Amino acid sequence: MKIASYNIRKCVGLDRKRDPLRTLSVINTIPADIIALQEVDRRMGQRLPTLPFDQIEALTGMVPLDLGLPGPSLGWHGNGLLVRPNVAVSDVECLKLPGLEPRGAIILNADVDDSGPVSLVAVHLGLMRGNRKSQLKYLLDALANRSKQPTVIMGDFNEWSQKTGLGRLANDFAFLAPGKSFHATLPIAKLDRFALSKELYVKDAGVMEKGKARRASDHLPIWAEIAHR
Repeated sequence: MKIASYNIRKCVGLDRKRDPLRTLSVINTIPADIIALQEVDRRMGQRLPTLPFDQIEALTGMVPLDLGLPGPSLGWHGNGLLVRPNVAVSDVECLKLPGLEPRGAIILNADVDDSGPVSLVAVHLGLMRGNRKSQLKYLLDALANRSKQPTVIMGDFNEWSQKTGLGRLANDFAFLAPGKSFHATLPIAKLDRFALSKELYVKDAGVMEKGKARRASDHLPIWAEIAHR
């Protein structure tokens, strides 16, 4: 299974221009079966999507995951997922996370070409470390109430430290930060990460650093190829 995460910054590039087609062009270069996106919707009002529904599949070969929510938004609290046709998805759940900022997460089970189900969690954690710890604890409790599966948590963790700030998640998950993904102009921080349960291992991983990815957002996309042990 190839997975990826990309904070698209509402399709606003470093030139301060909102260019959804540029963002989709970057997404099309990411080697992934399923991509977790952050900041896919506008923050105010109806939270309108910043990616054009009618062009996503045509330009990327992927389709937005239907979250079964009312309204025009592409995601949930800014989190959205794109999947390829070979991915079977089930048990989708949207969670509201604790903290001072409005934050959310999406949990689902995904199976690529019958290779075995994996629970995926798409998340964009808060800016304050105390909130991030509470949010990760909430996610672990939510996962404990679901059918036990190999699990990946992926997204913008907003944590600058590689050693602290991730709470008890470190007891059961191995962290993978494929490289420095922020700021796209001069990457200095590994804010975008994967957390993998012990049943999974990484075959390959990386950061998309070339071409339009360097100016389409303030984050660079990350990706990983994972497999069952």
